[in-house]
Amino acid sequence: MTRETLSHLNTQVLIGFTEKRGMAWHYKKDEQAAEPNHYTGAIPVADVQRRLFSWHAVAMPMHITAPDGTRYEVPNRQAIVRDDSWQVLGVPSKAYQPHQYDEWLLTQVANLLDDDLSIGSAGLLKGGAVAWVQVEMPENLTAAGVEFRPHLLATTSFNGEIATLYKRTCTVVVCDNTRAKALSESSNEIRVKHTSQSLLRLADARQALDIVHHLGDDFAAEIKKLMSVKVSDRNFDRFLSVLAPSDDRESRQSQTRAENLRNTLRQMWQTDIRCAPFRGTAFGAVQTVNTWRQHIKPTRNGRSMIERTMLDTLTGVTELEDRQVAEMVLAVAR
Repeated sequence: MTRETLSHLNTQVLIGFTEKRGMAWHYKKDEQAAEPNHYTGAIPVADVQRRLFSWHAVAMPMHITAPDGTRYEVPNRQAIVRDDSWQVLGVPSKAYQPHQYDEWLLTQVANLLDDDLSIGSAGLLKGGAVAWVQVEMPENLTAAGVEFRPHLLATTSFNGEIATLYKRTCTVVVCDNTRAKALSESSNEIRVKHTSQSLLRLADARQALDIVHHLGDDFAAEIKKLMSVKVSDRNFDRFLSVLAPSDDRESRQSQTRAENLRNTLRQMWQTDIRCAPFRGTAFGAVQTVNTWRQHIKPTRNGRSMIERTMLDTLTGVTELEDRQVAEMVLAVAR
């Protein structure tokens, strides 16, 4: 059982540019309700506003009721609720300032780019407590034979889980993964805290992100770097022994789990169409682990795979793990 149902993924997540990269894995025609959530080109801004962001978050006081019926206000806490369903999205401190999705994920991004938005994906998670908009360049770029699509990821939340974030990222089209960054390099980002002093200074943000004309340059350079590093099958096995070591001091179950992971990654490296074309390079090794993590790695605590993938991207987990894997690969390839 997943937290995000197929019905939710097919109505509360919008997917664009399917003419270039196909349908999302969760596409199901029977769950599309009155209109499809997939678009052959960019997702219209008006559709994101109407289908996802037509409501606002409202801060309301919190109360408890004593056994005698007396109501007491909870000090220093407030409830952030949707003004359409009155669902509670979070209970932060009273200093917390909600950043409305339509303003911070659409209007601010349009101002930042000085352009119309080419939206590649947008969605809500956790009943609307987390949201994102991904703005993409209209055409794929190619570096060393790898197609990718630079984009700007804008995200925020009403439950305190994620600060409002604008981040340069890239999508690797060959396996339709959302890549959080240019592998071993930190990508530029801007974070805005949820306070009464919240302010996005556009000039400062543009300078820090350097996104308007150079979205793909850093990622292309990183791909070329990793594609130029040769990784033999023997070195790939050495890398796997570092990534998933088998320690005699561990339980038999742990050893078996590590062995199964190594076997799975080795098979993907050799035969998976999302990974095998890059076999023999450091990029191929990173791509293999990334593909396994995004599409195969089991989930825990009832989380759906799409929820885990998106939240890992939004919170920087994917970025950190990609960087760690790249460093491991480069170490064994020396």
